[in-house]
Amino acid sequence: MSSTSHRAELSRADEEMKASFTAFVADPAFPCLGAKAALNSGSQILRVYRELGAKECATELARDLEAFIFSDVRRTNAFATFVAIFREPRALSEKQFEDLLWLALQQLHQIDVLRHAWNAKVSSDTANARFAFSFAHEPLYVVGLHGGSSRRSRRFGWPTLVFNPHEQFERLRHDGNWTKMQETIRRRDIALQASINPMLSDFGDQSEARQYSGRAVEADWSPPFKISGGAPPKSSGCPIAH
Repeated sequence: MSSTSHRAELSRADEEMKASFTAFVADPAFPCLGAKAALNSGSQILRVYRELGAKECATELARDLEAFIFSDVRRTNAFATFVAIFREPRALSEKQFEDLLWLALQQLHQIDVLRHAWNAKVSSDTANARFAFSFAHEPLYVVGLHGGSSRRSRRFGWPTLVFNPHEQFERLRHDGNWTKMQETIRRRDIALQASINPMLSDFGDQSEARQYSGRAVEADWSPPFKISGGAPPKSSGCPIAH
């Protein structure tokens, strides 16, 4: 197969993966209203990468994620989300996916720390109840999906990381719309799986790091994630999935 044919085949496959994710979110049973709102408003940005955890993919993802954070789509939509879908690896246990998710976040942080400080509105300590992942000085809530997830709302055919800006959910709280939307999502999740995700909690109750992969983590669990020195700190939240 020529390199041109191979690229065309990859492009077709990538478009099929994006279409599959769009259909996954559009399914009437899918519980997250925020994701549906982003899809319906055209502010769900989809990108495909080769392999979750690969260094070269982290470089591409960092570039695209920063572009999203500073984009008009992000600034002008009430709901905007960035979705990174990875072609490989497909067959993952929940623990394997969790390890790769945190490897990818560590790689992003190593790139980001050279240019941006951790946002001071959230903690950089993954054990802290006010932890949130910070990238390009933007607090983000990360949702992991993969084919081996025990939660149906997280069970997607390819490993996927969804990045949701905290700010848009803080706006929901400020406008008084958060509680009603949260209750609706939880009812829909129960309808889908007959139980609520045991990892879910409100921002400030416990570290949201426990929620990112979708696995029901142990009481003494901590992720393999370390903060690096870099840009000086600046002086100067929670997503729908909460």
